[in-house]
Amino acid sequence: MDATALAFLAVGGVGVLVLVLALVGGEIGHLGHPDADGPFSLPAIAAFVGGVGFGGAAASALLPDLPGVVTVLLCLVVGVVVALPLAAGAVKLASGLRDMPTAPTLTEGDLLGSQGVVVSAVPAGGFGEVRLSLGGQQLKYAARSEVALPTGTPVYVVDTPSPTSVEVVSTAPEPSGGTPT
Repeated sequence: MDATALAFLAVGGVGVLVLVLALVGGEIGHLGHPDADGPFSLPAIAAFVGGVGFGGAAASALLPDLPGVVTVLLCLVVGVVVALPLAAGAVKLASGLRDMPTAPTLTEGDLLGSQGVVVSAVPAGGFGEVRLSLGGQQLKYAARSEVALPTGTPVYVVDTPSPTSVEVVSTAPEPSGGTPT
């Protein structure tokens, strides 16, 4: 391996190292300027440097023997061509990670109308436990009901007396085929 390829590989390695540090520890170590965004952000610059390095090293391995300055210039041109889409991808990745939507915190009002199942029998007027399915999550709450509800009974939340408890009614049909209680 010639010195040109080694030099470009070293530049590429530095770019990858800085990119990993920027993406993983950028918020922790406050790497780069906090307001820098887009093509002048640390991830974009690091990806560009890495692309120039690895693209130049690949070109150095593929080019025939040319005078030293010509080889370095051609490797640099190839490296820049490789680096531009990498930098654009790094900007998009960093933006996606930074602006990732998160679900809002659940409130007592979000529980109203949710459905679930009794996991610990609920005595009449006492407390048992229900598992509710809400927003794709399985949540367990203390539950009370005016009537006794055995384990496995499907339920519907009608009130939230506290942040950790719910009042439920059964959605199971009565044995006589009547309406749910």
